[in-house]
Amino acid sequence: MTSADDPQPSPRTDVTLRSDVTVELVKSSASDSDVLFAARVSTLGEQSIGELQKDPERSKGLINYLMRDRHGSPFEHNSMTFLVSAPIFVFREFMRHRVGWSYNEESGRYRELQPVFYVPDASRKLVQEGRPGKYVFVEGTPAQHSAVQDVLGDSYRQAYEAYQKLLAEGVAREVARAALPVGLYSSMYATCNARSLMHFLGLRTQHEQAKVPSFPQREIEMVGERMEAEWARLMPLTYAAFNANGRIAP
Repeated sequence: MTSADDPQPSPRTDVTLRSDVTVELVKSSASDSDVLFAARVSTLGEQSIGELQKDPERSKGLINYLMRDRHGSPFEHNSMTFLVSAPIFVFREFMRHRVGWSYNEESGRYRELQPVFYVPDASRKLVQEGRPGKYVFVEGTPAQHSAVQDVLGDSYRQAYEAYQKLLAEGVAREVARAALPVGLYSSMYATCNARSLMHFLGLRTQHEQAKVPSFPQREIEMVGERMEAEWARLMPLTYAAFNANGRIAP
């Protein structure tokens, strides 16, 4: 039995645990015709615009030729802007892609960060086997999956409680955020063109048609798969040529 003077236990912090990522195409100016007029200006000058609707099979062949022989610049005359929600560690991998990409991410300096954290679901392979440069991931046991859920959940709650305590003490957001882990969800706008997206997909997704093997972390691959689906709809001829030529960016 406790008296009124006894310290009371702190209330349990509610956090939201997610295992997904979201990708929304918010703006685009991207079509196969962007590739065609850019390529044909080499031989037709200003008349290249008038060639866009002529002979679809010839256009398909031209895009395939450009992809196959790695004439890359015609694939840069387009733009796609995505809104991505994912764990912070995914964005740190994203920042490795700098050429042809622009980023703006939500800021922990200017807003209070929300308690939304990443915990992998049962489909995520947990165990790494093999040496660096030659390893595979295999399924985890039920006990390992349970441990991941419990340990990460508890860690996130403690970290967010520490963050809230610092804020309550009047500590600036940009300092208090240091208590938060990379499993915290963030959001950003990412803008790219088809050439830079192809380079990203070649490194960050696995695909049966890829000539060069890739070993992406699953969470960034999930983002790549969703971006790829949107791009395939916008530029079907370019997307088909990318796959047909081994998924190597021109």
